[in-house]
Amino acid sequence: MATPRPQPVEIHEHAMDNLRYIRQTLERAGSFTAVPGKGGILMGFMALAAAWAAAKQAGASGWLTVWTVAAILAMAIGVGGTAMKAQRFQVPLFSGPGRKFIAGFAPAIVAGAVLTFVFYRAGISGFLPGIWLLLYGAAVVSGGSASVRIVPMMGSCFMFLGMVALLLPGWNDVLLPAGFGGLHIIFGTIIAVKYGG
Repeated sequence: MATPRPQPVEIHEHAMDNLRYIRQTLERAGSFTAVPGKGGILMGFMALAAAWAAAKQAGASGWLTVWTVAAILAMAIGVGGTAMKAQRFQVPLFSGPGRKFIAGFAPAIVAGAVLTFVFYRAGISGFLPGIWLLLYGAAVVSGGSASVRIVPMMGSCFMFLGMVALLLPGWNDVLLPAGFGGLHIIFGTIIAVKYGG
């Protein structure tokens, strides 16, 4: 007894399945931003705590130590938050948006680390908050250029505060927490609500 042959799949049905898969993948990748919103909020509150602790330091060395520890912790929070977000969106962390963000983000951050060392060693640490805000903003603008529009907008706000801090260094104790604290909390909330955490 012959078994019935399976009905061949028509080519347009196969094409429609492929198009549906491609569209879903693009939608998922398009809504994914490598910047973690909830992680950004956490980084913002940590920056506010760092500003409070740094203000209590007697000298530039203690102040720089507090902010350096805060930067390292913020980086760990950012990487962890991005990894969790990528896993939730089922997007590989180091391909697509994640890789583009790192490639754009890293050069300005490395430049900021080098300038921090040079300026601190030269005894002119008063310009560091402006340099940090400006270069962090440049890193976010560059890294977020392939992301959703809110990410480069956030970077531009950091750059603006950095320029103000460089022109008005007497306001560093206000501008540094306003940037790393306030902007992270504001934009982190927007990203968490609109772009899935």
